[in-house]
Amino acid sequence: MPTNITASLLYDLVQCPKRVELDLFGKDTDRDEVSPFVAMLWQRGTLYEHDVMKGGGLEALDLSQMDSIDQERLTLEAMRRGEPLIYSGRISANDLLGVPDLLRREGTGYVPMDIKSGRGEEGGSDDEDGKPKLHYAVQLALYVDVLERLGMSAGRRGLILDSRGHEVTYDLAAARGSRKAESLWDEYQAILATARSIADRTFVPKGALASSCKLCHWYTACTKTLRAEDDLTLIPVLGRAIRDAMEPTLPTVAALAACNPDALITNGKTPFKGVGEDRLRTFHARAILLKDPNAKPYLKAPVSLPVSEVEYFFDIEVDPLRDFTYLHGIVERRGGDTANERFISFFTDDETPKAERDAFAGAVAHLTGVPTATIWYYSKYERTLYRKLQVRYPDVCSAEAIEALFDPARAVDLYNDVVTKATEWPTNDQSIKTLAKYLGFSWRDTNPSGAASIEWFDQWVRTRDPAVRARILDYNEDDCKATRVLLDGIRSLGS
Repeated sequence: MPTNITASLLYDLVQCPKRVELDLFGKDTDRDEVSPFVAMLWQRGTLYEHDVMKGGGLEALDLSQMDSIDQERLTLEAMRRGEPLIYSGRISANDLLGVPDLLRREGTGYVPMDIKSGRGEEGGSDDEDGKPKLHYAVQLALYVDVLERLGMSAGRRGLILDSRGHEVTYDLAAARGSRKAESLWDEYQAILATARSIADRTFVPKGALASSCKLCHWYTACTKTLRAEDDLTLIPVLGRAIRDAMEPTLPTVAALAACNPDALITNGKTPFKGVGEDRLRTFHARAILLKDPNAKPYLKAPVSLPVSEVEYFFDIEVDPLRDFTYLHGIVERRGGDTANERFISFFTDDETPKAERDAFAGAVAHLTGVPTATIWYYSKYERTLYRKLQVRYPDVCSAEAIEALFDPARAVDLYNDVVTKATEWPTNDQSIKTLAKYLGFSWRDTNPSGAASIEWFDQWVRTRDPAVRARILDYNEDDCKATRVLLDGIRSLGS
């Protein structure tokens, strides 16, 4: 029986083609349990959809309780008689099957709408629009494709009703930008073709190790295969596209480690798309580390790390779906005395703007309390988030104050300014979890991750369980301590 191409299948394909292939043909016994974070996302999406339909003032023909056969028949009948708004309709044409959240009549046709518990666009800010999300766009495009085949489309556009209550229009026919003539519709057509080739087994995609993989229910099985194949994506920052470009010449980590990079470089260029001379040499060095069982991390460039009496190791926790910063954590060390360091936290006891504002204000006050202290953090996210919070709560501090707080003279992004520029590690990635664990640090929690913290915060919102609150704080404290462990480890590389 032919496989139906659905909106959810295309959504997953944008994230990872291998997941789609394994979902269709993989062994159920190889699946991992669904992570609590992913289950929370499903639950939150369903609850938000119900809340919108119940409290949003939308009057629609509700087909959500129908079986699939009646649902499709009644959807077609409703569209033919011009029903203004249809909830949970079902439409199909050939191998395409869609269940849009809403179908809204416009003119003589219908526009599909999906209700999302996240923002309708990526990037942007509270006051500025961002860019369309491709994984949303392909879902809307499939619905439009079906409607066109049924002769009931109002045009190549769709709508996202997002977590802010905004109705975000996706113009599927427009060029993506001044430098990209390709439209979302063009991208949809290419992704649809890939989906069909996976479904009919004329194309078997390869997996690729990425930061998002740990949330996938095929993570264990897929990474086992990648390790058995000595896949190039086991090398930090070497992703799917670069792997595909290099693989015909250098099919494995071992092959890359054994190669002579000079033989592949001509006039400063390599034969691999997206890989310049410096990048090839970096990947080669990392491959050598991974294939040497006795490899140790090392400094590849001089590094100057400030020394101060007071050090702040800083980490924040954010719920991106609520667009809410719920915790600012700081481990404070004085005089290099790790035994007497202390953890200071600014936690939001509820989900109100006032709570978010007060936690932000408390953290800023503490971080600026000792002007000579050095602030250590891991990624640009903290600075980006603080700029955003300053715009949201300008009474807390000025934009200039945030820039002064993150002045490189006193605030150091260990990841971007030190780890990536000056060090190499015998690991498959350079996350704080991986590097701190390599150095012997252990988190108290059995499931430490930012995604898990978001799921715990969702539990806290629903239950106000003090044990959940303590778990969030312990995890954040350990993240801060991991940053300290990494700093000390990097210092030791130069000694």
